Amino acid sequence: MVDKKDQELLEDNYEELSLEAQQELLEKYDLESNQRKPDGILNYVIYIGLLAFTLFQVYTAIFGQFPAQIQRTVHLGFGLTFVFLLFPARRVLSKKKIPFYDYILAILAIGVGSYWVINYNRLVQSLGQLESLDFYIGLAAIILVLEAARRAVGLPITIIAGLFLLYAFYGPYMPDFMAHRGQSVEGIVNLMFFSTDGILGTPLAVSSTFIFAFLLFGSFLVKTGVGEYFNDLAISVAGKLIGGPAKVAIFSSALQGTISGSSVANVVTSGAYTIPLMKRLGYNKDFAGAVEASSSTGGQLMPPIMGAAAFLMVEFIGRGVTYWDIAKAAAIPAVLYFAGIWIMTHFEAKRLGLRGLTDEEMPNRKEIFKKIYLLIPIALIIFIMMVGVPVIHSALYGIIACIIVGIINPDVRFGFKEIVDSMVDGARTALAVAAATACAGIIVGVVVKTGLGLSLANSLVKLAGGSILLTLFFVMIASLILGMGAPTTANYVITSTIAAPAIITLLAPDVAQSAVPIVVLLSAHFFVFYFGIIADITPPVALAAFAASGISGGDPIRTGIHSAKLAIAAFIIPYMIVFSPALLMIDVTVLEIIWVVFTAMMGMIAIGAGIIGFWYRSLHWAERIVLVIAGVAMIYPESFSDIIGLTVFAVMWVLQYMSKDKPAGSKPAIS
Repeated sequence: MVDKKDQELLEDNYEELSLEAQQELLEKYDLESNQRKPDGILNYVIYIGLLAFTLFQVYTAIFGQFPAQIQRTVHLGFGLTFVFLLFPARRVLSKKKIPFYDYILAILAIGVGSYWVINYNRLVQSLGQLESLDFYIGLAAIILVLEAARRAVGLPITIIAGLFLLYAFYGPYMPDFMAHRGQSVEGIVNLMFFSTDGILGTPLAVSSTFIFAFLLFGSFLVKTGVGEYFNDLAISVAGKLIGGPAKVAIFSSALQGTISGSSVANVVTSGAYTIPLMKRLGYNKDFAGAVEASSSTGGQLMPPIMGAAAFLMVEFIGRGVTYWDIAKAAAIPAVLYFAGIWIMTHFEAKRLGLRGLTDEEMPNRKEIFKKIYLLIPIALIIFIMMVGVPVIHSALYGIIACIIVGIINPDVRFGFKEIVDSMVDGARTALAVAAATACAGIIVGVVVKTGLGLSLANSLVKLAGGSILLTLFFVMIASLILGMGAPTTANYVITSTIAAPAIITLLAPDVAQSAVPIVVLLSAHFFVFYFGIIADITPPVALAAFAASGISGGDPIRTGIHSAKLAIAAFIIPYMIVFSPALLMIDVTVLEIIWVVFTAMMGMIAIGAGIIGFWYRSLHWAERIVLVIAGVAMIYPESFSDIIGLTVFAVMWVLQYMSKDKPAGSKPAIS
């Protein structure tokens, strides 16, 4: 919430972005937000249909799920139907009118979604023997999923899924290391729609249960006013610090990330306020956009939601790993990520001599902290999952808490209409996720059927000559490429299916999947997850950075480059996770965790100072190199490197402190 004092700070050329401008940016960079807004009776029909979608999901969350094929196809049917009604085939098409062919596609989607419901007993007993109508329905399902994913998620995932389908068919003609016996068209259709290994596989299963429940929780949470409260709370905590607005952006984005499933949406939501504020106080427009982009992208790494990837990770890893294990493992890496951005913005603010907000510019802290009860739903969900309440029930309890908090919050109206609106908004948010997970299921199905994951893993390890560093580097590049332009859920499914097996093969050679240590599985999955996510701020396809530049008025590529520099921690932490699993808090002592976090934090300070070119004073280029090397040494999980790094760090600190008033005259890396 922006009060009068804060609004005065945004005058002149640094006004807060209007709601219309925010929506325009979202539609430009976030396909999930590029939806039609039909008028008249059609709007009410869609509203009721989305409400029915949510009621189905809530019913199954409370009373139990239907058989897997029915649960998933009904979820898919709802998702596909409303994707075709709400997402235009091209951006330039009218947002008010629905062309006739989209009505046809929506009707086909209803047919696909109801086919398993009507024919369940026959299909289960058929043992994979398809009738003619079965084949055409399955083929239609594949085509509809590909088109829905193209509209709601983007072309990259559609192309990847299409290539995998071609690979399934042309297997015998592939190079030796990728060759397989090939699948007939009927076999592919059978795999994709009449088994639980393709479109109806694990990704869609998670979407139709856990993910939908938490997206619904997020929509209720937004209605309570917590999104605006995150900004207010961030200002109260960080506004007066050196370079306050940048730190407000970091803190606010970390909080937004606990409920947000999109880097771009996070950028626009919090950046509409923080970026103009940063520019007003003296930050370069490219740097201001980069701070918001890197912070908002980091929100996808922040428990408890992690962009909904946490729920997928539980299912993909299996082996008794719980959601709480994933959230706990993600905690320290996420803190280190945001600490790295905080450190670098601090040094940049010191270099530029930027102040924090004055007392007159600050909101009323007392009033802000009076509303701390708005965080109760988030705290409740974390607590009840920690004590073992099933994830889907935790989301339902969280929704009830949101309703109570919304009713007692005097700043928002929260009645029956708002409850129904929240249910509709939750379903609307789930459409792109349903399309993404269904499309990702195509990729997973082909990989499982053909053994491609293991083939690629062995080839990658062989290409790296068995070197763990080189293998990790290749996997990093693959994850960055595969993650470009994909939303968090699809991003994780693709990278964990294609890239993660290489790390598992190297760390646990000749070990059956069922016997691979849990810590190895978590390390591999977190490695690819991190690099898939930061593709959003890594040029050339850096959607979060491009959205931030749309607010700041900066250059998209320069903003992306600065974002990648600020997020240097995200390029280091995955390697730390593999080499030092203590970060995941698995089978380690408290003292081991404290030591690893301490040396990592000192390493972040050294690297941050080296990259920015400022500590207590400007740094000479040689000092910057020494600090970066010392930082890497402290981060590398070996006792001897920690000691060397800490020794160099201590010497550099003494030299810096003693000469802090004497400029070294070096040119900073970020300006």
